[in-house]
Amino acid sequence: MDVTDRVVLITGASSGVGAALAQKLGAMGAAVVVNYSRSAEAATQVVAQVEAAGGRAVAIQADVSEQADCERLVTATVAEYGRLDVLVNNAGTTTFVPHDQLDALSEEIWLRTLRVNLIGAFMMSREAAPHIEAAGGGEIIMTSSIASITANGSSIAYCASKAGMNSLTRTLAKTLGKKKIRVNAVLPGLIDGDWAFNTWGGGDAEQYEGLKKMFSDQTPLGHVVTPEDVADTILSLITGSDYVTGQLVTLDSGFTL
Repeated sequence: MDVTDRVVLITGASSGVGAALAQKLGAMGAAVVVNYSRSAEAATQVVAQVEAAGGRAVAIQADVSEQADCERLVTATVAEYGRLDVLVNNAGTTTFVPHDQLDALSEEIWLRTLRVNLIGAFMMSREAAPHIEAAGGGEIIMTSSIASITANGSSIAYCASKAGMNSLTRTLAKTLGKKKIRVNAVLPGLIDGDWAFNTWGGGDAEQYEGLKKMFSDQTPLGHVVTPEDVADTILSLITGSDYVTGQLVTLDSGFTL
């Protein structure tokens, strides 16, 4: 797909992967919707960066765990740009709970994790699909995680939510294919950035550098992926062959080999 003048809606785009993707798409001539839940200032900055690169962008607040917000977000996108070609389900959340602390994994944590990571991705896809079909077909991309295919992750709930997203990717790909909508997922490993620094690294630079070295030393390519790496992989699915669908693309420098 040539993204020039195409409309791309990215959930969770105020920072990290979403922000990097928005900037790259804007520079390629796409019109971008920068969705955010709470970080209005950061989302506004992303919009400014997209516009500085010559693209068009607008920031729209919505919590993808809420059906009404999903409806409003898609409606606002179409009202702003007149169409929708690509949806990137990038919004995600997690709560760190050691896997052996089963009693600490409360119902509240389970429900919030599933509603944002899995149910939200479904509701957004359901709302977007008719508009993508009306535009002549397009793409839905999920930002999943290698936690979905390993026994490691920030919590059991997080791993399960991303595994569910993988299944959602494949079932939607089969369901929506006749409407010329392709559905794929990217499964990153540790992503180098502020989120990993503040959560996995505890905000301690020395601790974080040690974590990155431990991870990179276990990869054949000796590299910890960045938000830009993930954005490039998502872009490759959007701009590549129109006959790739239902695929789960692992992006971890070979960590899971």
